[in-house]
Amino acid sequence: MVVVKVGSSSLSNPNGGLDRDKLQHIVDELADLHKDGVSVLLVSSGAVAAGFTKLGFRRRPCSMAARQAAAAVGQGILIEEYAQRLEAYGITAAQILLTRSDFSDRVRYVNAYNTLTLLLRKRVIPIINENDTVSVDELTFGDNDRLSALVAGMVKADLLILLSDVDGLYTANPQEVPDARLVHDVPHITPEIERMAGGAGSAVGTGGMRTKVEAAKIATAAGVPVFLGRADRRGILREALSGRARGTYFHAAGKPLPNRKQWLRFLTQESGRLEVDQGAADALITHGSSLLASGVRAVEGQFAAGDVVLITHRGEPIGKGIARYSSEQLDEMKGLRSEEIESRFHMPAEPVVHRDELVLLAEREEVSVAKTVQVQEGDRCGTN
Repeated sequence: MVVVKVGSSSLSNPNGGLDRDKLQHIVDELADLHKDGVSVLLVSSGAVAAGFTKLGFRRRPCSMAARQAAAAVGQGILIEEYAQRLEAYGITAAQILLTRSDFSDRVRYVNAYNTLTLLLRKRVIPIINENDTVSVDELTFGDNDRLSALVAGMVKADLLILLSDVDGLYTANPQEVPDARLVHDVPHITPEIERMAGGAGSAVGTGGMRTKVEAAKIATAAGVPVFLGRADRRGILREALSGRARGTYFHAAGKPLPNRKQWLRFLTQESGRLEVDQGAADALITHGSSLLASGVRAVEGQFAAGDVVLITHRGEPIGKGIARYSSEQLDEMKGLRSEEIESRFHMPAEPVVHRDELVLLAEREEVSVAKTVQVQEGDRCGTN
C-alpha cells in the first residue's frame, strides 16, 4: 500500500493555474501502480490552482479569504479532472476531505480509517485533500505534506511518496549554493538534516522542504518509510517502490511510536510550558523517566490537569505530555520533593507528567550528519 502526495507546484502552470498535462502525468503514474496490484491513496493539492481563474483572479490569490473561496470552487473541478482520467483506465476515484479534527478525535479517526480501507478493498483510489474552505492550517503552513504523513500512518502504508518540483533533499539550497549535493539516504532525521531543509520550495505551494522533512518525521515515527522526488519523471512511482529512484529516502523508525504517543506528539496543542532542570532533562531523555515536581523550575501559561504541556530545558523543547496537575498547583509544587508535597499538601505525590503520557521531542543521542546520510555521487547541482 502506497500513499502518494503531489503538491501544487507539480500540478500548476507558470501562472499558478491548473496544468492538465501535469495532472494527466500523475494519473498515468497512479494507473501503472494500480495495474501492478498496488493499493494507492493520493493526497493532492491543486484546488486553489483549479479554482482561482473561475473567480476572475488573474493570478493565484494571496489573501486567506480569496484562497479559501478559490479552493471551494476548485475542489470540484480538481476531483472531476482526476475522476475522468482515472475512469479511462477503468479505475474509480473517491473524494475524501479531511481536517485535523478527523485525526485528533478518536471516533472520527476510526470512521475515516474504515472508509479508506473499504475503498481500497474495492480497488478505488481515494483522492484526499484537506478541507481548505474551513481549515486555516492547510492554507497557512505545511500544505498537504503533514496530511499525507498522517494518512500514511493511519493506514500503515508501506511507503509514503512525496512528489515535488525538486529532486529531493540537498545539503543546501541548490538555488543558492552551486555545489549543493543531493542526499540519497537518511536513516535518521537529525537536527543537521532539519537544518538542510532550510525552506527550499516553490512559490506556488505554501509548503517547502522544511514541511517535507517534518512530514517525513511524522511518517517515519509511525513506521512508514518516505521517498521524496520529482513529480515529472516518467516511472517515478515504480522506481520509488523499487528503491532505485533518484531522490531522497527516509528510513522508517526501528521502533515506531505507539499510536497514543503519535497523537500526543503530532496532533495536540500545548496549553502551557514547564521548564525543567538538568537532572530532570537527563532523566527524561536518557532514562525515559516520568517528570517529577522536584525537576520543574518554572511554569508558564494557564492549564488544567489533563491538558497537554510542552516540556523545555534551557528554553529548548524536549518533550510533550499530559499534566496531572493544574498550572496553579504546579506553581506551588515546583522544585519540591515528593515527601515535601505529601507533607505540605496532605495528598499523595504523583508525577507531574507520567512517562506513559509523555513523548520526547529531543533525541537520546546526537548523530553526526556524516553517519546519517549518504550523498549521491555525481549529483552536484548543475552537473546533469
